[in-house]
Amino acid sequence: MSAALEVAGEGRAFRATDPRTGAFVGEEFRVTTPEQLDAAVSAAKAAFPAYTALPPATRAAFLRRIGQELEAAREKIVETATLETALPAVRVGSELTRTVNQLAMFAELLESPAWLDARVDLGDANRTPSPKPDVRSMRRGLGPVAVFGASNFPLAFSVAGGDTASALAAGCPVIAKAHPSHPGTSAVVAEAVLRAADAAGLPEGVFAIVFDDGIEMGEALVRHPGIKAVGFTGSRAGGEALTRLAVSRPEPIPVYAEMGSVNPVFVMPGAAAARAKDLAEGLHASFTLGVGQFCTNPGVVFVPNQDTASELVDRLTRLTRGTPSAAMLNAKVCQGYVRGLEKLERAGAKRLASGVSGEGPNEGTASLWEVALADLEEDPELLGEVFGPSTLLVRYGSPEDLLAVAERLEGQLTATVHGEPFELEAGTPADALLQVLVDKAGRLIVNQYPTGVEVGPAMVHGGPYPATSDGRSTSVGTRAIERFTRYVAYQNFPEHLLPAPLKRG
Repeated sequence: MSAALEVAGEGRAFRATDPRTGAFVGEEFRVTTPEQLDAAVSAAKAAFPAYTALPPATRAAFLRRIGQELEAAREKIVETATLETALPAVRVGSELTRTVNQLAMFAELLESPAWLDARVDLGDANRTPSPKPDVRSMRRGLGPVAVFGASNFPLAFSVAGGDTASALAAGCPVIAKAHPSHPGTSAVVAEAVLRAADAAGLPEGVFAIVFDDGIEMGEALVRHPGIKAVGFTGSRAGGEALTRLAVSRPEPIPVYAEMGSVNPVFVMPGAAAARAKDLAEGLHASFTLGVGQFCTNPGVVFVPNQDTASELVDRLTRLTRGTPSAAMLNAKVCQGYVRGLEKLERAGAKRLASGVSGEGPNEGTASLWEVALADLEEDPELLGEVFGPSTLLVRYGSPEDLLAVAERLEGQLTATVHGEPFELEAGTPADALLQVLVDKAGRLIVNQYPTGVEVGPAMVHGGPYPATSDGRSTSVGTRAIERFTRYVAYQNFPEHLLPAPLKRG
């Protein structure tokens, strides 16, 4: 186990900081050197043939063992992550449970052959005018995968999170890139994965972790010829930069980057009038959840400008004013949030309310803004993501006016419509709006809220560009395994040389 962690050994030193105080916390880490990175990827490449050939049930047992090791280290993981991220212990504990459940979900998937999509097309030597060949095909892992840890999900989208779980399930070794904001958490989780690999007797190189205080090692990881795919959750700038690197290689590789979204919410007039209190409370809870640091927080809410929406807007304004600020994940995230608010103000948005300011160095204060629908035509940047506890109310005249703005939306992770039953009937403006939004978002929601991504087989956490770099993919749900596989066809193979899922019987 310790040998696999030597990739953290000899480079320049760095430490995590407590976002609440700005003080250094935890032990000192070392940036992975190019030589150590090459050794880790080379070991992963060497481990791939044996690992991907293991029976799926063996890989399933490995995933469950990772979950057991994470549970055994729960106290240390929660303590370390809380210190490095300022996330509440309850939230971290919940995220750890989600991480363990994700691993179990992919283990269960592996125990059914359906995920392989095995197809057998038997040959026919007597077919005329030419014999029909015997062709059989199935999914197979791509090879070593680089997984980048996310700042806002130190567990569920990081070292042992969904990208790692789905890649390992697919038969791909993983090189995890620890996020520089929570290296201690990443190290504790990596140790749990390595203990599980040792217990399962897996080849050395099936999993490794690299550390960096910036972007240098991450870029080198994507450039390395031994890496065959990348999983990333983070900013649009970061995801696009990695994608450019990946396609500029002599052998281009896919980057599955989840890059954020404004997650528009459309409130129909009937809903605004009938459910003002519930909508205000639900929207407030959703856009301020986690200090607004979820990729599914609603950043833009379309509400009618009639008197029917006055109670909704007034109540949402009051709730925002009473929202206490809280420490954000790190100084960089907080500074980005402040710049986002300044951008809204320069674009002409009217500030309706601000929350209660705190005294910490990286406090995020809730903010509620308002513009008219026509303002979006003059400055489309009003629809840009502000990563933090802020949302923009867009006042519209009639529901029919929403169709044009929906057509102009960029790709989104989610899109939500709130309406009363009579507003959701076939042929209504809301129905027409949903028909537009189905081409704009990976997940459509009616009368609920986008925060709270259910971890289940049917979930889609992705969307058209720029929500993700590949709108055909998802990073949550069992379909996530498809990102790290390719199809292989076996033609005219002797039965004994075929992979087990393609043999007769």
